[in-house]
Amino acid sequence: MILKEDVEKVRAAADLYDIVSATVTLRPSGTGTYVGLCPFHDEKTGSFNVRPSLGVWHCFGCGLGGDVFKYVEQAENLDFRQAVELLADKYHIELHYESSGSDKPEHAGSKRTRLLEANEEAQRFFVAQIMSKEALPARKLLGGRNFSQADCERFGCGYAPQGWDNLVRHLASKGFTQKEMLDAGIARQGQRGVYDYFRGRVTWPIRDSTGRTLGFGARKLYEDDQIAAKYINTPDTQLYRKTQVLYGIDLAKSAIVKKRQVVIVEGYTDVMAMHLAGIDTAVATCGTAFGAEHAKIVRRLIADDSLGAVQLVGPLKTKDQPLSSRIVFTFDGDEAGQKAALHAFGLDSAFLSQTFVAVADDNLDPCDLRIERGNEAVRSLIVHAKPLYDFVIDAAIARFDLNYTTGQVGAMKAVAPLVAQIRDVSLWDAYARKAAGRIGVDLEVMRREVRSARGRLHVRDEDAYASRRRGAGPIAGDSPRPEPGDNPYANPAVRKALERRGASEQTYYTIDDAVFIAEQQFMATLIQVPRAIDRTMFAQLTIDHFMSPVFRTMFQAVAAAGGLPSPDTPQGLWMHNLTKAGGPMLEQVINELAVMPLPLPGDDTGNGAQPYVAQPNMPGGAAAVQLRAATKEEQRYAFELLAKLLDLGYMRQIGLARRRMVQLPDGADKIALLGQITRMETARKDLQAQVFGNAVG
Repeated sequence: MILKEDVEKVRAAADLYDIVSATVTLRPSGTGTYVGLCPFHDEKTGSFNVRPSLGVWHCFGCGLGGDVFKYVEQAENLDFRQAVELLADKYHIELHYESSGSDKPEHAGSKRTRLLEANEEAQRFFVAQIMSKEALPARKLLGGRNFSQADCERFGCGYAPQGWDNLVRHLASKGFTQKEMLDAGIARQGQRGVYDYFRGRVTWPIRDSTGRTLGFGARKLYEDDQIAAKYINTPDTQLYRKTQVLYGIDLAKSAIVKKRQVVIVEGYTDVMAMHLAGIDTAVATCGTAFGAEHAKIVRRLIADDSLGAVQLVGPLKTKDQPLSSRIVFTFDGDEAGQKAALHAFGLDSAFLSQTFVAVADDNLDPCDLRIERGNEAVRSLIVHAKPLYDFVIDAAIARFDLNYTTGQVGAMKAVAPLVAQIRDVSLWDAYARKAAGRIGVDLEVMRREVRSARGRLHVRDEDAYASRRRGAGPIAGDSPRPEPGDNPYANPAVRKALERRGASEQTYYTIDDAVFIAEQQFMATLIQVPRAIDRTMFAQLTIDHFMSPVFRTMFQAVAAAGGLPSPDTPQGLWMHNLTKAGGPMLEQVINELAVMPLPLPGDDTGNGAQPYVAQPNMPGGAAAVQLRAATKEEQRYAFELLAKLLDLGYMRQIGLARRRMVQLPDGADKIALLGQITRMETARKDLQAQVFGNAVG
């Protein structure tokens, strides 16, 4: 077990905003809260909320949430200890462990951290080898593609030497075990022992958006290479999943977020050529076609919900950018490229509405285009990209001679299934009209063909601009819908969706009243800004001041956590203590209340709605600082809520006492009870007068 004080050091140092924004584009949304597309389930409207100052996140779509450790656990598929170790490594914090009773110290670092370290050391080895005498063919190949030594250094190009176990022996000298090399995918087990997977090839590091090396791509150089494939990649490992990585994302991420566009090419040298030509949003898939998982990565980075509840679809004008926000594929114009474009039709319709295709004359790839015609030709290629739908439909029409009726009918029959696959009802009709005009057939005939094809292909109608209100439908918002055969326990988001569906579909318990709202707002204020709560008034509260079962339990959890925190308590520690006291039953409730917008102006600093900015020169993120002082507006709002709860308490006690008094015979007991009622009524009037004075002040 990691010592508790070290865990708290890591919690204080970890910046939740910095960690989440590495893969999710976050935009300000109210008081100190940021919203983006959830990385744990597929959604089109952002319901993923982050509150950096409290070190907490919550998704209202799938129900997942927690602190910075829980985020890393979910994002990296780790357990708690591994998450702490990964963050400790990131923020250079030395961890200490409780004694296991063994004199031999446990190997430092988690398995995942060790694999990352092995990859980083392998990358240093490959880079060091690129200038060796043996690597001359590698340097010639790169130089022949107009890449200078500085260019190769920028993109991390290296050389895996020929031989049997050069890298294996090097890593062993650095303290890595053979199992770690095998688990990292940089070595293989053979009959004669462990050997290098990459041998006699040019190498490129494949990194995540934060710059960590997850694996490698490598190109064949020698004809006697025992692996026939021209390019090979690291096999799937704990770190590397080919369907979830994009080469160049570490270099392109900031530009993608800023420009809200991404250029997807087919090779490592194409990425290099694009960036060197000034297209700094270029990335490439690694040994597989662009698929749904890649689309999720891209959409989380370029998502734009600037009109709030209105879902924006299609290429949008981007401020200070000459091109609109869009996704550009550089497919080849040949048959293989057209098949790749058709494959993209299976992606999400909102994603496809922003998707373009760039095809160079003579089907040159970006690298060859740069060699033959220069950087300007590469930039022009992207500027003149064509919408994906138009590219595929035009390619199908171009195969037919439209001077003949049979050619027109053939083109219509070929195009109809393509248009039918466009799920958005408005968009497919627009393309049916456009195709009918190009082919020269009657619009109604074309529509009939498309509808028939939609029926055969079982394409469901979608409205890209349909309202996606939170809580709309059986499963809130864009919650993950379980598919047949899904194992809920293998996917926490699906499990949450099933649990919440049962709650949302029932009709015997609905909540929409002033009492619940007041209790909810008070608990949210207590969690988010505990220093806004008046300690004297809070001391008067009891569990009987709350009617909603969940908030009665929450009040007990606050007591179990030690009551109101002292002013010098760190933000993150306050959330941790409260969540620990509340236990698994209240964890989601606390997370939701922590990110729930309060009807108050300003942000967490009281200086107006300014975006949260990570401070790299400061030790730790916002959750490391002590609980901030409340603004006057927050104090006033907390007072109003406290007064409401106390007033309701007086009302309930007075009502109960009057009912008892009716049942009592005349005498001393009745007189004493009447005195209690009088005192409570006086106290209630004093409280109401105090509320009025506070409102006037």
